[in-house]
Amino acid sequence: MVEVLSIVSVILLAIAVVLLVVVLLRGRQGAMATTLQQLESGQERGERLLREEMERGRQEAARSSQIVREEVVGAVKDWGDTTTRHVGELGLQQKGHLDTFSEQLVALTNSNEQRMVELRTTVDTRLQRLQEENAAKLEQMRQTVDERLTATLEKRLGDSFKQVSERLEAVHKGLGEMQTLAAGVGDLKKVLTNVKARGTWGEVQLNMLLEQVLTPDQYEANVACKAGSGERVEYAIKLPGREAGDGAPVWLPVDAKFPVEDYQRMLEAQERADPAGVELALKGLETRVKQSAKDIQGKYIDPPRTTDFGIMFLPTEGLYAEVLRR
Repeated sequence: MVEVLSIVSVILLAIAVVLLVVVLLRGRQGAMATTLQQLESGQERGERLLREEMERGRQEAARSSQIVREEVVGAVKDWGDTTTRHVGELGLQQKGHLDTFSEQLVALTNSNEQRMVELRTTVDTRLQRLQEENAAKLEQMRQTVDERLTATLEKRLGDSFKQVSERLEAVHKGLGEMQTLAAGVGDLKKVLTNVKARGTWGEVQLNMLLEQVLTPDQYEANVACKAGSGERVEYAIKLPGREAGDGAPVWLPVDAKFPVEDYQRMLEAQERADPAGVELALKGLETRVKQSAKDIQGKYIDPPRTTDFGIMFLPTEGLYAEVLRR
């Protein structure tokens, strides 16, 4: 409604402006007065119409507001009544559901209690039966285990006694062998302490070695290697002939030496942890070996009948290793 009145006012104002322009163009005083009167009367009519329209607009707005208020109040009242009714109905439904649920819960609780009692009774009965069966099986297993343990123990004890007897017999036999070995060691010690017997033992060892390595026609025993000398070397190996062309072989003298006294003193000094004694014994051994080498050179080396060197045979590995080390 206010917008309509504003439009009417604008239209009236535009008409007044147009009339004023027309009057100015005509330049007539009388017409201007008439026009002004017309404008004033038209403005008064417009204002009166505007006031009337505004009054009617206020009345219509008041009536519309009253109607809207009445409609809103009625709608709110209807919504409140409906909500109250629905809440009441929902409360009744919830109460009914709760009553039904309570009854079902009580029934379920009673049923569960009854089932628990029955289950407890069943479990107790089965546990009692299971305990009795387990006790019977355990007793049976114990008897079986006792029987097997007894049989196994008797068998193992018998086997153990048999093994002990066999081992005692083996120990007894070993003691006899050790006694025999001790006697042999004693005999060997006697042989080694006797110079002549020691030399014979070295010759025997050398002979066995030559028999294993050479054929009988490749060496000879007790050979007079040096011309005009009665010294005979224990063994001599035959090598290809001489330059003279007479078919005579070239002899390689091999003599067994066994300086056991100095070697034994060295071993005893080592057992005593006596470095000075060891060094003294080694020097004695070195002197003895060099003297033996000179003996071989002086007695048996005679080129061209022999080679310009000879071989000294040492019958034990320990003595040979010690000589090589020095």
